[in-house]
Amino acid sequence: MSSNPIRILLKSHPHRSIALCAPNHVLTFRHNPAASHHAPAPSFAANLPYNNNNSGSNSSLNVSASGANGNHHGSGTAACMVDFSERSEVDLSDYHPMGSALPCRGTLGLISLNGDVFLCVVTGASLVATVRPGETVYRIHAVEFHCLNSSEYDNMSLDDIYSQDFDYSNKHGDAVFEHPCAALRKMLSEGTFYYSTDFDLTNRLQNRSVDHTSTSTHFSIDTFNESFLWNMALIKPLLQFRSRLPTLTRTALDSTRILTSAIRGYVETTTVNRGIVAINAQQRFAGKTHITIISRLSCRRAGTRFNSRGMDDDGHVANFVETETVIWDSRAENNVRGVGFSYTQVRGSVPLFWEQQAGLLPGQQKVTITRSPEATQPSFDRHIEGISVKYGAIHIVNLLSALKPAEAELTRMFDVMIRHSPYLGQNDKNGTGELIKATKFDFHEETRAGYEAAAQIRRYIEDSADSFAYFLTEDVDHDNDEGTAPHSTVILQQEGVFRTNCLDCLDRTNLIQQIISQMAIERFLRHRNEKAITELWSRHSILWADNGDALSRIYAGTGALKSSFTRSGKSSLGGVLADFRKSATRMYINNFADKGRQNTIDMLLGRLVGQDPVLLYDPINDYVNNELSRRSDQFMTTKVISIHVGTMNLNGRTDGIDQDLTSWLFPPPCSHYQPELIVVGFQEIVELSPQQIMSTDPERRQLWESAVLDNLNRASKTTTKGKKEYILLRGGQLVGAALGIYVRSDIISQIKNVEGSLKKTGMSGLSGNKGAVAIRFDYGNTRICLVTAHLAAGFANYDERNRDYRTIANGLRFQRGRSIDDHDVVIWLGDFNYRIGLNNEETKRLINSGDLGKLYENDQLNLQMVAGLTFPYYSEARLTFLPTYRFDINSDDYDTSDKMRIPAWCDRILRKGSNVRQLTYNSAPLKFSDHRPVYATFEATIQFINEEVKEKLSQQIYASRRDSTLNKNSSTPNLLDEDESEEDLIGYDPIAPGLPPASTDMRKWWLDHGVPAKSTARPPGDNYELNTAKMTGNPFAVTSEKDWVKKEAPAPPPARGTTPKLQSGQNSASPTPPPQEIFPPPVLRRTTTSSTVSSTRGPALRKLPPPYDPTALPPLGNQTFPPPVIPSTKPREVLPSPSVLHPTRSTTTTSVATPTTPPFMATSRVQPVPPQPLSRSPSISSTSTRAPPPKPKKPSSLAGSTIETSPQSFKSARDTVDDETVMTVAARIRGMEVGEGGSSGMKRTVSNPVGGGAGPSIVGVRSVSAASRSIRNGGFSEEVGGKAPPPPLPQRRHNPGNLMDEAAEGVSGWMPLTPGK
Repeated sequence: MSSNPIRILLKSHPHRSIALCAPNHVLTFRHNPAASHHAPAPSFAANLPYNNNNSGSNSSLNVSASGANGNHHGSGTAACMVDFSERSEVDLSDYHPMGSALPCRGTLGLISLNGDVFLCVVTGASLVATVRPGETVYRIHAVEFHCLNSSEYDNMSLDDIYSQDFDYSNKHGDAVFEHPCAALRKMLSEGTFYYSTDFDLTNRLQNRSVDHTSTSTHFSIDTFNESFLWNMALIKPLLQFRSRLPTLTRTALDSTRILTSAIRGYVETTTVNRGIVAINAQQRFAGKTHITIISRLSCRRAGTRFNSRGMDDDGHVANFVETETVIWDSRAENNVRGVGFSYTQVRGSVPLFWEQQAGLLPGQQKVTITRSPEATQPSFDRHIEGISVKYGAIHIVNLLSALKPAEAELTRMFDVMIRHSPYLGQNDKNGTGELIKATKFDFHEETRAGYEAAAQIRRYIEDSADSFAYFLTEDVDHDNDEGTAPHSTVILQQEGVFRTNCLDCLDRTNLIQQIISQMAIERFLRHRNEKAITELWSRHSILWADNGDALSRIYAGTGALKSSFTRSGKSSLGGVLADFRKSATRMYINNFADKGRQNTIDMLLGRLVGQDPVLLYDPINDYVNNELSRRSDQFMTTKVISIHVGTMNLNGRTDGIDQDLTSWLFPPPCSHYQPELIVVGFQEIVELSPQQIMSTDPERRQLWESAVLDNLNRASKTTTKGKKEYILLRGGQLVGAALGIYVRSDIISQIKNVEGSLKKTGMSGLSGNKGAVAIRFDYGNTRICLVTAHLAAGFANYDERNRDYRTIANGLRFQRGRSIDDHDVVIWLGDFNYRIGLNNEETKRLINSGDLGKLYENDQLNLQMVAGLTFPYYSEARLTFLPTYRFDINSDDYDTSDKMRIPAWCDRILRKGSNVRQLTYNSAPLKFSDHRPVYATFEATIQFINEEVKEKLSQQIYASRRDSTLNKNSSTPNLLDEDESEEDLIGYDPIAPGLPPASTDMRKWWLDHGVPAKSTARPPGDNYELNTAKMTGNPFAVTSEKDWVKKEAPAPPPARGTTPKLQSGQNSASPTPPPQEIFPPPVLRRTTTSSTVSSTRGPALRKLPPPYDPTALPPLGNQTFPPPVIPSTKPREVLPSPSVLHPTRSTTTTSVATPTTPPFMATSRVQPVPPQPLSRSPSISSTSTRAPPPKPKKPSSLAGSTIETSPQSFKSARDTVDDETVMTVAARIRGMEVGEGGSSGMKRTVSNPVGGGAGPSIVGVRSVSAASRSIRNGGFSEEVGGKAPPPPLPQRRHNPGNLMDEAAEGVSGWMPLTPGK
């Protein structure tokens, strides 16, 4: 075990933290509530860690997006921060031990489940192998999961949580809590995962450092092979964090061995004392012989037996295992010097696209080849290329049976792939032999007399075994340096590899691989003139038997068959009985347990649909994601493709196979272009008899697939210029429903991850006479799903058809839990069986009259979709063709049989997706069935993302942003500070040149390390002060007012009832304004809401504020204050109620506290303005569409007072008050008057929305120039009966105009409110 175990410590308050403490360093994970409100990164965003280049403390912020079901503990998503520091720099006084008493051996990484983030740590491991001196391997037998953001799991007994025998119901029958990581812990603790802290276990000896005697470590995380790294999804965030650390800090993190990399498979070492002897001397060497077998199971296409078969589009095959036999023979007592031997061979599923359904009976486990040879060849070539690049020449050993039909079909197509492979006939990299060879060895036929006959394989592969050689290294002394330890030197390298397969790649394959391994060891010994003792061969056989059992348990659930012969070299009755028992156990596990095991595997690998990875997140990452979104055109391209879709109910007939189908499959629109995708769906492709329902014969489907392919290629050659051939991508069948996807040969390389699925709906899901066939794939980076369905029949069974749709939409699943809705483009086609809700006579009458609209109004599918009962969010193009059901065979007459079925649009095509557009929708004149075929053409926009360019761009943006941030911030905070927020870790760019960057809670641009801000504005002289006339109105308006004016002694306020003195600049000869009505003095009442601040004027007055101190004021730009207003001496009068003057209107968007125009200029008389037609304003809601809000209550302070409502009356009121009233705070803030400014000399107006009365106040900005003209041209009309008539309602202009244009009339589209004559 590791000499320095790692301690797990927990800190609960104020922030939850978990620390992994090595002897000299600490890796800390802390929950960060502040980061829980961040939105998840976009799907194409690169997740890069943050490095502050602080050698002492290095931190990164990790955020996990919410789970698929949206459940969270706490608010928002779970988040944590990662920090790596020296132990002396971390205060561990508030931490206490957590978890079990077992010491921690390292962490496998982080995983997000249901919104919670869990840290997986290895708490139990045992030493199982010593490959070479100093290279040890441990088997994991215990792990624990600790939640980073919730304490809900802390106080639970780990043994009870993870125990297989735990009773999950209490005495009352209520279910108790189950740990979300229970299945993961069980799988990780089964003893099939291994790790090493000394060397790279993911690579064979030939591909890693061979000098085990070197004093410098050869353990490098950077060289791990991700194909065999099973915890890559968990450890990836921490590896990215590590990659951003400085070199010294990264080395320190590696030295702690906290980051653990695990493989899955089998590793074991057996030791034989002096197991190799020289042939001539008949004496053994002084040391020991160590034999090790390392089997590395690939995680690229990982899964259980019937859930993972064949190959994927990238060339990765199921159950791909690299098995390496290593012999270290020490030639000294101290076990330091010696000879190293390594030989590698691989196994894997047949590299074709094929599937096999699990069944309780052997005959039910049928093999289905899902792709044509043309569609398979590119992926097959990728598979062969990947093996040849890594291992060299390839010799394929195929052990499939030639007598079993399923295996024989696989062999036949396997041979086709090999014959058409571009690597066949090529020389290997040395130019001495063929790059690829193939041998067919029918294992069952050859070993009919006994498994001993399996040794006959030697004569078929002996030449390749000699040419492939093996890897050999030997320790030699340093030249001219006798005092130093020896170093390892490579003597020979392996130049090729045997690829062995059977159906499962378990039992037969393991036996043949043992023979091949023995052949390689024999050649190694013969070349060195040495031989092995009998015990060594016995130990070698036992190791291979254990290897077969371990790999078989992973893939099939039980130990390997024929293992008794592998161990002893002979067959026995006990071995036969053991194989029978294992076969029965496999049948049960494959049918009832493998689905759950597959989900657990996909969860560990991070491949479940909706599973959120733990994203490395930091403050810079937001900027990187935004930049990637903005610059997506640099790594993402789009392409518009055409999709032709056709559906037809064949009524079980085959007489149309030889007919010309181009009117349906290649109609006139396709003659102008050649669609990239052709989708063909059939219903009732076979008669729905009980025999077909129980066991469907695929021969009929294969005939129709060939007929469709012939018609497509014949039509494309005669009608299009490109003449590109079509190939069958994949087909699927459920009794009578069949679906085929045909693609152009030039785009096959752009399509990946093709999967198929079935869903039965007949007889409550037990029968396949009704149901759906679905095929999905990725075209570039766009996910496409195609579904053909045959729903329940019957005129009145629309409810059952709705249930069939829901059953298919919710129950049909692809691999890794992917559903139909998890796609960008979804197209349904088939016989949906929805009818027209009219009688036969009326339906036919409407058909004859061509009234399709009336028919569609009574179409069941249309009515059910409008009601939201079926196919929600799907669209259908307009029906322009006659109902397609039911016709007499080879006739245009609707059903004339005794049943007289009502014509209906049973055959339909529906679509869903924002990137798909339908071009055509029609029926074809094929008459050999009682249904007319229907077709539709679509255009879809496909995205292609260049991952390499995107990753490179992301790294460039990140590095640039990080460097600029470090230059801006004078100091780098510690992420573990309790009061620190991630937004404080980064400076923000200013929104415009010349402006300071945005501030945060901890950094304010107006403060410099705690020093208060100081104003740099200074008056031009001692006798200057701020110009208060410039401090009101629109601060952005051009004005001739100066910022500073000379100080003048303020004039004393005039006595009440006397004439005030003239203001400076006012002509004494100017006429005195006529007397004006006296109104109640204004009072300011301010009510603040989330978006508006309203004011109300009343009788109360406020005293003047203290005089201004110019030295304490910052520069205010072009703001102006109004000059004093000459009061009027006319007696006051009471205006009409505000409810008469103002209509009801919403006040939700405009703030009175920040007027957008200069103050309103009023004269003694105002001429009425003709009313303008109302026009809609986007900022003010109309009274015609919204009910008036409740009547506001009047405050007690305003009881008995009359509230001013109109701008004119408000001005008249101001003209009657004294100087003290004019200089109130309200007048100074609101700025009711301003002198002529600028060269224009225009007098500006501002609205004075005042609330009160029967309805809310009007909030808006009225016309500037129109109001000025109306004021200059007249005043109020004469009173009639002592009361002023109510003014007209405010009118709105047709064209609101530019709100920021001061010269425009009607700034907001409103006309000024003036009283009528």
